[in-house]
Amino acid sequence: MKKRIHDIDLFRKYPHDVQLELFQNLLDKAKNTEWGKQYGYGDGLSVREFQERVPISTYEDLYPYFERVMKGEQNLLWPTKIEWFSKSSGTTNARSKFIPVSPESLEDCHYKGGKDMLSIYVNLYPDTKLFTGKGLSIGGSHHPSELNDKVSCGDVSAVIMQNLPMWAEAMRTPPLKVALMDKWEEKIEKMVELTPAENVTSMSGVPTWTYLLLKRILEVTGKSNMLEVWPNLELFTHGAVAFGPYRQLFKEIIPTDKMNYLEVYNASEGFFGIQDQAGTEDEMLLMLDYGVYYEFIPMDQFNEEMPQTLTLDQVELGKNYALVISTNAGLWRYKIGDTIRFTNLSPYRIKISGRTKHFINAFGEEVIVENAEAAIIQACKVTGAVISNFTAAPVYMESGKRGCHEWLIEFEQEPDSLERFTQELDGKLREVNSDYDAKRQNDLALQPPIVHAAPRGTFMNWLRHKGKLGGQNKVPRLSNSREHLEEIMQVSNL
Repeated sequence: MKKRIHDIDLFRKYPHDVQLELFQNLLDKAKNTEWGKQYGYGDGLSVREFQERVPISTYEDLYPYFERVMKGEQNLLWPTKIEWFSKSSGTTNARSKFIPVSPESLEDCHYKGGKDMLSIYVNLYPDTKLFTGKGLSIGGSHHPSELNDKVSCGDVSAVIMQNLPMWAEAMRTPPLKVALMDKWEEKIEKMVELTPAENVTSMSGVPTWTYLLLKRILEVTGKSNMLEVWPNLELFTHGAVAFGPYRQLFKEIIPTDKMNYLEVYNASEGFFGIQDQAGTEDEMLLMLDYGVYYEFIPMDQFNEEMPQTLTLDQVELGKNYALVISTNAGLWRYKIGDTIRFTNLSPYRIKISGRTKHFINAFGEEVIVENAEAAIIQACKVTGAVISNFTAAPVYMESGKRGCHEWLIEFEQEPDSLERFTQELDGKLREVNSDYDAKRQNDLALQPPIVHAAPRGTFMNWLRHKGKLGGQNKVPRLSNSREHLEEIMQVSNL
């Protein structure tokens, strides 16, 4: 672990050299693939030539290649054999996305990220007792592809767990056969049965699902908080959704200042970031030697037909960028759908600011997920509320009426006043987003937001209805259409 910290320090100091060497290695490795031959990877391309020759890709662009690999063809996008596909998180649509996972991406990206997370944690907290107990993780599930039973598909967590070495499997709970159960509610009950007897020192997972598991454990055991179940619990490694709105929930059921929280940026497409400083909340070191070459599209150019992409040495602080990656699994100039902004340039640290498809811009207000979460946190702080989930969408102008935003929020603890909660939410949005503020001036284009308190279990019921319980599935925070909001409100009879 100490040796790896030295390697991390190297890419902190020499980020551009590390990325350039990685870029050249990726092209050299893939030069004899179908894709590599098509775009002349064997010509010794510079970054600029690569950007000029190779198109920016969406999932739909690359899907014909993915489908051929799932049917058994190889050496199309990447030279080594692809036998695993991870189901893309972040979508509640009926159509799932499946991302190729190569042996290199598994070993040099996903596993490396997990090991680095431990290395960074131990470096931050050298007196840790983490390794005296087990790590609890809630996985998804996997199954043979419908196109080819020799290829397996599933949540990235399930792909990782299924391929863990024996020594790593011995350090985690619950047993693999439980962790990979495909029926979410049965899995939770089995975990509640088995894990309280273990000495759990750490947890990893999506905050939403982890919290639901912990609440169920407390219900069954009759304990008042998780320290009565696992007295040596000290770390929760979380990702997939912003932790800010959940922080108070976890503080209430793990009531100790000694509990540590570490954010990671791990997706189906790769492992990209790790929180490397104590107490920074959501700010992560961009990991530069994981077989991922990064480019960035400024969000003001995102919808252009041929947007300019920036390399790492061209980015600026505080601006929102759409992430574009080329990887050791054969994703070439691939838009993964996330937006990030840089909080530091030496070393490069980032915050996830949202999704390219999850925003509200019905009236030119350009509200992104990061704005919404900041507003939720502020409103909760002032009114004593604690939330478990939320979503929002626009109310469009009609018959001369002005528009507004409509929020559906499931409270774990109700605010002292829903009216004051709404005012604080609106005020914080105006503070952090000048476009929203301009539209709210004198109720010119936007009326004050409408906030509904959803009955307990509303979002879970909706996810169950969509067949999206567990794994890395999550509720879309913002949408420019009313489809999700109206479906969820229908479930909650609002």
